[in-house]
Amino acid sequence: MGKLRFLFKMLDFLVASTLHVEASAIFEDPKSLKQVSCFFFPEHRLPGALDATMNYLLKRAAKDESFSYEVVIVDDGSSDGTKKVAFDFVKKYGIDNVRVILLDENHGKGEATRKGMLHSRGELLLMLDADGATKVTDLEKLENQICAIVRDTNFRVSDVPVVAFGSRVHLEEKALAKRKRYRNFLMKGFHFVVLLTAGPGVSDTQCGFKMFTRSAARKLFTNIRLKRWCFDVELVYLCKWFGIQMLETSINWSEIPGSKVSVLSLPNIVWELTLMTIGYRSRMWKISS
Repeated sequence: MGKLRFLFKMLDFLVASTLHVEASAIFEDPKSLKQVSCFFFPEHRLPGALDATMNYLLKRAAKDESFSYEVVIVDDGSSDGTKKVAFDFVKKYGIDNVRVILLDENHGKGEATRKGMLHSRGELLLMLDADGATKVTDLEKLENQICAIVRDTNFRVSDVPVVAFGSRVHLEEKALAKRKRYRNFLMKGFHFVVLLTAGPGVSDTQCGFKMFTRSAARKLFTNIRLKRWCFDVELVYLCKWFGIQMLETSINWSEIPGSKVSVLSLPNIVWELTLMTIGYRSRMWKISS
């Protein structure tokens, strides 16, 4: 198969290091015995996620000489040691296999993803969060689904617009039992608003594990406008606009402390969804084909 490209979304401290909403992660200072909140920095998470990804890619490339890959790391204006960690991997694996895109300031998860996708050069592009919540090997589930559809056509995989969404819906019953009631209420409320905004089609819009054919990625990410939390919902809306086939596949997923969006972000989420609804329905947001 042609080149498979990976996109790591690197979020700066304000997004990726938000404290766990249900119970803040803490540690005890051995000197004072005081409990101290523990923040999770992207620079601490990235090496583990990148190591797992590179190990998988190297093993797969060793088995299949036609397989090639590239990892694109997008640094969304971080102020910690993220850039150093990223460039260490470039030095270790070479610029042909690992590339780093530096944004001058924090723009948000959506904008970082957009920049990475538009700078990727492969036939299949995987969007993968850098927190290690999903196993990189699950990409084969998404890849196989896309290839099964393309196999029935006379086109290259890159030329058929398809998006495969990783889904955690199969884990929802267990998660509901563990979450506090107010979080379950907020989650169901969000799903209802998403349904009103983008319509049905994808059960889990917010999972940070999605695969795009090159054709789909170019159509979607040249038009996407939301820069932060709700760009995933806009992707679903745009898929429907362009008639891009959407697939949804169950994946393995582990809850990572510190990865959740804070409840304080809810006003911004509501604002983005409202802005998107008004923008598209009023035709103020033009869609380029």
